[in-house]
Amino acid sequence: MQKTIISVKNLQKRYGTFEAVKGISFDVYEGEIFGLLGPNGAGKSTTLEIIETLREKTGGDVIVDGMNLDTEPDNIKRIIGVQLQSSGFYPGLTLIELIYLFGGLYNRQVKPMELLHLVNLEDKAKSKYKELSGGQKQRFSIATTLINQPKIVFLDEPTTGLDPQARRNLWELIKNIRSKGATVIITTHYMDEAEQLCDRIAILDEGKIIALASPDKLIDDLVATGFERPKQVKAANLEDVFISLTGKEIREE
Repeated sequence: MQKTIISVKNLQKRYGTFEAVKGISFDVYEGEIFGLLGPNGAGKSTTLEIIETLREKTGGDVIVDGMNLDTEPDNIKRIIGVQLQSSGFYPGLTLIELIYLFGGLYNRQVKPMELLHLVNLEDKAKSKYKELSGGQKQRFSIATTLINQPKIVFLDEPTTGLDPQARRNLWELIKNIRSKGATVIITTHYMDEAEQLCDRIAILDEGKIIALASPDKLIDDLVATGFERPKQVKAANLEDVFISLTGKEIREE
């Protein structure tokens, strides 16, 4: 029996008369990679921000690792790691300085080089954040989510704008985070990414969950309706060709 680490029941979020989230319910199991998918405006980021204690909900219940969002938001913050976008970092500080800064905010002793090793950035330890490439910035943002040794890690479109090598490298990093015992919640617009990474996904549209299952189950259900791709599916795709020809190692800008 899998343990539920996040339970969302009838979650609602309204802005005036507009309903961004329309009474959705789902559970996330401990140790899984759970994906939230959907077009722009579907309610993915709003849902994440509510669970992360960053946005107030209009209605419903959210329980995170046995703690009620309404009564224990500060305790929830202690066990989660939230990926920051690039605007969350002081551009003139080095990576080591930024890690010490965030360690101070969490009131935790930190080992910067260990964190940077996890995301393959040891050689950039004394570089300023503004000097990093796009892929390096994304990897560093994920490193900062791990400073407080969270039980749950939230990643909001972590590979957007990255080249294929950097994207595949981040996939391995996310799998590694899960292998160390964390639960990972991810949003993405890349369906191949969700298929590769996620144990289960919830597809949102117009504030409602319209499907929730494993990627394999959702694909099998579609095929069972008689769906056929107009083009024959090949054993590899163009990204596989690109990686095979150019290698998997990251090319830093």
